[in-house]
Amino acid sequence: MTLTTLCGLYHEEHGPPTGEPVILSAGLGGSGAYWAPNLSALAQSHRLVLYDHRGTGRSSRCLPETVSVEDMADDILMLMDELHLERAHIIGHAAGGMAALALALKAPERVGGIVIANGWITPDPHFLRCFEARLNLLRHAGPEAFLRAQPIFLFPAPWISQHHGELDHELDHQMAAFPGRETMEKRIAALASFDIADRIGQITHPILAYAARDDMLVPFTCTTEGLKQAPNCEVELAPWGGHACNLTDPLRFTGAVRDFLSRHKL
Repeated sequence: MTLTTLCGLYHEEHGPPTGEPVILSAGLGGSGAYWAPNLSALAQSHRLVLYDHRGTGRSSRCLPETVSVEDMADDILMLMDELHLERAHIIGHAAGGMAALALALKAPERVGGIVIANGWITPDPHFLRCFEARLNLLRHAGPEAFLRAQPIFLFPAPWISQHHGELDHELDHQMAAFPGRETMEKRIAALASFDIADRIGQITHPILAYAARDDMLVPFTCTTEGLKQAPNCEVELAPWGGHACNLTDPLRFTGAVRDFLSRHKL
């Protein structure tokens, strides 16, 4: 495993250096550590690059006045340039998946297969309502209330009950690593305004649209109905797992991803 910071972005590499490169891009929280449950299985055959989004984790905390999903795509491209990767597969969760789509539109020749977990192509009233509720917690009750409520949007209710102690234990770490209200406001605004419904047909890359039926934050139809408008998209609908389904059901998720990557080489 290698760990370093390039172009202001903290990143790690796992797996064989000669494997086909796969970039893992996290969701709203932005931390590459989000992918921990999936690393061992995916690193068996691929060169994995995970990173902390700009403004979060161990990456530079400096952000422009306004942040867009296209900025997130530019960061992936910048990281690829620094690592001398001409082309890579991208696995993205929610925000990370949106960045992958934006990059596929901007620099299609740099992108191989795309895996999107619980993503969308246009804003949906339900997740906009969820974002507003979370922002109101952050603005009026503070970061701890925001973080304590976060599992409700990420995980199935029975899973939260079973992992209640672990979630409480992680709270101190999450508080210490919290990027701040201003950063979260900017990142949520970027996601809320992302809309490529009129351009999704231009993305001809192989896409795996992976969704969980019980996702509390992003209705699974946003993923299954929206992304299947891309000409080369296949859909995997998990019966459960919540928004963070790669964490709650990593075996199913990594199995689907490995099968997809085995059929779509760079």
